[in-house]
Amino acid sequence: MECYLCGVRKKNKIRILESVKVEDYAAEGKSIARVDGKVIFIEGAVPGDVIDVQLGKSKKDWAEGKAVRFHEYAAERTAPFCEHFGLCGGCKWQMLPYEKQLEYKQREVEQNLRRIGRVELPAMLPIVGSKQTKYYRNKLEYTFSTKRYLTREELAKRDEEKRKAEEAQVEYAQPQDAALGYHVPKIFDKVIDIETCYLQQEPNNAIRNFVKEFAKKHNFSFYDIKAHEGWLRTMIFRMTTTGEVMVNITFGYDDAANRELLFNALIHEFPEITTLLYTINPKWNDSIYDLQPQTYFGSGYVTEKLEEFVFKIGPKSFFQTNTKQGEALYRVTRDFAKLTGNEVLYDLYCGTGSIGIFCSKGVKKIIGVETVAEAIEDAKENAALNGLSNTSFYAGDVIDICNDEFFAAHGKPDVIITDPPRAGMHEKLVRKLLEIEAPRIVYVSCNPATQARDLQLLNEKYIVEQLQPVDMFPHTHHIENVAALVLR
Repeated sequence: MECYLCGVRKKNKIRILESVKVEDYAAEGKSIARVDGKVIFIEGAVPGDVIDVQLGKSKKDWAEGKAVRFHEYAAERTAPFCEHFGLCGGCKWQMLPYEKQLEYKQREVEQNLRRIGRVELPAMLPIVGSKQTKYYRNKLEYTFSTKRYLTREELAKRDEEKRKAEEAQVEYAQPQDAALGYHVPKIFDKVIDIETCYLQQEPNNAIRNFVKEFAKKHNFSFYDIKAHEGWLRTMIFRMTTTGEVMVNITFGYDDAANRELLFNALIHEFPEITTLLYTINPKWNDSIYDLQPQTYFGSGYVTEKLEEFVFKIGPKSFFQTNTKQGEALYRVTRDFAKLTGNEVLYDLYCGTGSIGIFCSKGVKKIIGVETVAEAIEDAKENAALNGLSNTSFYAGDVIDICNDEFFAAHGKPDVIITDPPRAGMHEKLVRKLLEIEAPRIVYVSCNPATQARDLQLLNEKYIVEQLQPVDMFPHTHHIENVAALVLR
């Protein structure tokens, strides 16, 4: 049946747009097409593709959908390198050459700042691309599950096998569906069983596959997220450029005998592991931030370097996920701060203190503020590890701590570096920054849309002097941007 108003063919209430030519890149990994004057935002396609689109949300002037059939592929497409592409949500842009990814990311930053910020902007510097486009992550988390995601082909094959077993009047043996991998996007209880992941270097894949097979061999129970039962829950890897490897396995309950069996086998098989931990998590969610990991082997932490600065990273520490690009991001930040050695630098949303410490040689004093108390303890330890005596770190909500009394006690900032979460800065903090009138602000953002909103508020007293996008996550649509602001 045809719906002529919107050009949509309806199949069992599933709305399909046929043979749509994708015109351009939109934002956040989506492309754009126009059908009879209606704008369609599309997932899973790139400009130049000719596709059938399954619509989800549909309004009068716009709609959202996903590519479900390809009639023609864009000339600029490239072959995805991962067998899990299209199912795993981790590296959705593998089909785009990296140079094209950078072009679209730079354009997205520019459009966000102009469309949302609506302030006067300087010419944007060319995006800093990543030299490593594979094996660039220093941290990954995998999930154990009793519910492996099955493709349509696998389901059809099982149905056929079951039918044949019934015809032969023999018992059908249900295959084991234990999996260790990533959650399927938008399906909370299904996990993709990962064979090879290209986000982290070896021995990541070797360790993960060894643990999975060892667990199956010894009948260790994988976690059932719906029933909230099972022993093996998650496994977190941290790998550093200094050659250290941390593995932290989370269990649903304590089982010392089987844990020792598994861990001793791991240590024997993989001498590359420098520290091995476990966390007991009986909760309904997988977060370990309110739990205490226990060290089974090694120091319980790893060390990383950014330039000559050394950082101690525990199992719950926040650290830039792409070490080498983190270094590039921090160099841009430090350059934009234009430090002379005499400045009082405030590092807001400082995390474990890495940006402030990276800038420490160019300042008189660093004041760091962060909500997470454990991160502040890490920041203090990292400052001591690097022999710094000009740093002070404070735990608490930035908008509560950064009041008049705090600035009076620690000195008026000459430079403020702010690196907020994706939601951007709280409006109260923006208002406080406008009151304080620091000569220079460097705004590091992982979400240019909320950065643009904040720049509009800061425009009351600040001019945007420099802009520099940095790509931290190749093959994804995520993008960082650094903005330097100077007082009018």
